[in-house]
Amino acid sequence: MLRTFRIGGIHPPENKLSAGKKITALATPKQVIIPLSQHIGAPAQAVVKKGDLVKVGTLLAKAGGFVSANIHSSVSGKVNKIDNALDASGYKRPAIYIDVEGDEWEETIDRSETLVKECTLSSKEIVDKIAASGIVGLGGATFPTQVKLMPPPGNKAEIVIINAVECEPYLTADHRLMLEKADEVLVGVSILMKAAKVTKGYIGIENNKPDAIKLMTEKAAQYPGIEVVPLQVKYPQGGEKQLIDAVIGRQVPAPPAIPINVGAVVQNVGTAFAVYEAVQKNKPLFERVVTVTGKSVKNPSNFLTRMGTPMSQLIDAAGGLPEDTGKVIGGGPMMGKALVNTEVPICKGSSGVLIM
Repeated sequence: MLRTFRIGGIHPPENKLSAGKKITALATPKQVIIPLSQHIGAPAQAVVKKGDLVKVGTLLAKAGGFVSANIHSSVSGKVNKIDNALDASGYKRPAIYIDVEGDEWEETIDRSETLVKECTLSSKEIVDKIAASGIVGLGGATFPTQVKLMPPPGNKAEIVIINAVECEPYLTADHRLMLEKADEVLVGVSILMKAAKVTKGYIGIENNKPDAIKLMTEKAAQYPGIEVVPLQVKYPQGGEKQLIDAVIGRQVPAPPAIPINVGAVVQNVGTAFAVYEAVQKNKPLFERVVTVTGKSVKNPSNFLTRMGTPMSQLIDAAGGLPEDTGKVIGGGPMMGKALVNTEVPICKGSSGVLIM
């Protein structure tokens, strides 16, 4: 019997049109617009100014509070200005404009493809590294990852649950990540378990991804304490409370209760991959996989995209805006937001561009 959550749930058409498309790296744009609010909480505070030269991975803005996240450059070039820019919510907010010149990376980043399994850092060192790297929840909620790994007094984590459900129709970024970067994801999960000081980790994957379930189950056998949990296909199983109920059968009480109150720390599978890259490769979070899709889209795709890239560039790479376009949505059809225009930049929380 496949597990699922107890109360409610619906079955919208899945429309996973891009599930068979490998992740391809999108070309670097001529200019990026990097918003200072790419996470829940206080906006980051810029530490660069107009005219500064930056590299890929350079710190642009420091966390502006306890619930906040650092922001790094996704490109190399010159800071053109710090000004307001339209974001996915349709509001103008402060952002850093960078004119791209070349592709020079910070020397500290390990760009090799070699898998690094062993992590010698302590729990606190891991949390500090995650905070320094600007990692947030990549499932869409963008909650700063280090905050989740620092439970409030009187609470103790018992398990880490990885949200690899991707229950949002159309989106396939997490699915492709598991198929193409399974080992890196699993090392990331084991690092998150070490950070949370737990010995048990579960990866919840819906049953419409049998290839990912098979591959991750086979690979997880080499990683102590990690178990893959196949789940029924039901929306909104990717919600933290629904996922906890589905995977371990515990129900989180009404707010102000949070997952840690039932011993669970939930992280997205994309976040686990970002943690691997940050801790093992010294790579801050400045790019992510984004699905570009829709029934009339010529070439539904999964692109590895630098933060700050205009959504129009992703749409062009997927074959352009179809003639019958009614709306363009940042994210999926259930939780996404209709965009005011397609020049909105890709941010840490951009899981997809959906053309309806």
